[in-house]
Amino acid sequence: MKYRGSCHCGRVAFEVEGEIDGAMSCNCSMCQRKGSLLWFVPREQLKLLTPESDTATYLFNKHLIQHRFCPTCGIHPYGEGSDPKGQRMAAINIRCLEDLDLTSIPVTHFDGRAL
Repeated sequence: MKYRGSCHCGRVAFEVEGEIDGAMSCNCSMCQRKGSLLWFVPREQLKLLTPESDTATYLFNKHLIQHRFCPTCGIHPYGEGSDPKGQRMAAINIRCLEDLDLTSIPVTHFDGRAL
């Protein structure tokens, strides 16, 4: 299935393809403050509809994940990094997807504080 998503103001917009079988809620210092619900997909399944230059990037801790956000409205629609096997991944904040019933998505809690 193809989903469309964006930040609040629309400056950062994207499409992502795949089946959402669950999302992750992380309690690390960054994710807990953002309140993101993350769905991980191979990076090639994420297609930006706006220029990548319209995003800003925040790195913290080990600088392994590029937390992408809109410099205008501040919303974090996705992040980018690699999985343990080195494959490029995107972490989609499903709260930024259009027409998605969040109550239908099972959420797994991840102890990011312990890393």
